[in-house]
Amino acid sequence: MKVRLGAARHAAIAFLTCLLSACAFGAVIALPKYNVSVDEVSVSGFSSGAHMAAQMHFAYSKTVRKGAGIVAGGPVYCSQGSIAISVGPCMLDTGSRNLPYLISVVNTWSGNGYIDPTTNMAASRVYLLSGTIDSTVRQPVMDDLKTMYTNYLPAASIQYKNNLTAEHSVPTDFFGNGCSVNSTPYINNCNFDTAGEILKWIYGPLNPKNVGTLTGSFINFDQSAFWGNFNPNTYSMADSGYAYVPSACAAGQACKLHVALHGCLQSASVAGTAFYQNAGYNRWADTNKIIVLYPQMIATANNPGGCWDWWGYEDANFPGKSGGQMVAIKTMIDKIVSGNTAAPFTCSHWYASNVAHVANGRAYTGTNGQVYAVNSNQYLGYYLTTAYTDVRRTSAGYYAYGSCS
Repeated sequence: MKVRLGAARHAAIAFLTCLLSACAFGAVIALPKYNVSVDEVSVSGFSSGAHMAAQMHFAYSKTVRKGAGIVAGGPVYCSQGSIAISVGPCMLDTGSRNLPYLISVVNTWSGNGYIDPTTNMAASRVYLLSGTIDSTVRQPVMDDLKTMYTNYLPAASIQYKNNLTAEHSVPTDFFGNGCSVNSTPYINNCNFDTAGEILKWIYGPLNPKNVGTLTGSFINFDQSAFWGNFNPNTYSMADSGYAYVPSACAAGQACKLHVALHGCLQSASVAGTAFYQNAGYNRWADTNKIIVLYPQMIATANNPGGCWDWWGYEDANFPGKSGGQMVAIKTMIDKIVSGNTAAPFTCSHWYASNVAHVANGRAYTGTNGQVYAVNSNQYLGYYLTTAYTDVRRTSAGYYAYGSCS
């Protein structure tokens, strides 16, 4: 999650690298449907992508059924919507994360539909990794995520690797910086196969990985399709993303789906092919019929590192089912699994302040001074301090954006 002053220089280098290498795969295509069961969907991520992966696992537990891998992340809703909390207690371990409160919030959300019921998570499996010398996301932060997960999963379903001498990175056994380096592209050769350990823990015994030339192919797919008439760049998402598709999956055989979320300064626009080609997932995917989806972020004024939203820089609903980036990824999963091509933003909507939503009957103010959508009771943020919220309407009532496809 560290944003360095040299980000622009790295971006320029990465762009030139893309021009001179296999970063481009021809025309951007529509994300295809594949033969994937929803029972075989999992997610993982690093740093901001780790927070996003945990959010996805909790919010969409009906869909992300198989499990999650978290590398250098933290408890769900750790930031509580505050950049100061996200950098302090949730990264550098400066102050309490108030874990009992975070768990109580998750339980409330599970009960009111803001996220899927946490009971869905009981059958999933979780792999956690925290480097002992990670100076960006300190290990006690990950310890709290492990404790949070024990409230919802059997202890035997949680694997926690916390004894690897690694800096802030995705450790691999074939690519990257030295293991003690904290720098772009945040992939370190630590003689440890993180991607393999995640996939084996989630899916069980796998065929040996392919250490030679991959037999599948990469696709560059259109991410704007998952935002309706909205420009995805407004929400820090790139116009296109990537996926690795084994040849067996392209041929229609039954396959699994794993969503891998990069961290800050790891998107293709900054790090070129480093994450989606060299984080280690594709070697295992190739021999085990696993499609790996690599959604992509970009840097914006609110988000100079191209990070996933886990502190509310774009959206008050960032950790819920109605969060904009959350909905986009969920809809990508739906497209691969079911072939549903409908963009999530297709119904009547109003982009206005919460004051206006309340005044026009789309929302109401609770006793705690926070605003909720009428009928759905979805949280929209504070009455006065939330400048704009996109509220949408279906026959069942009003919803925060993304909830009425």
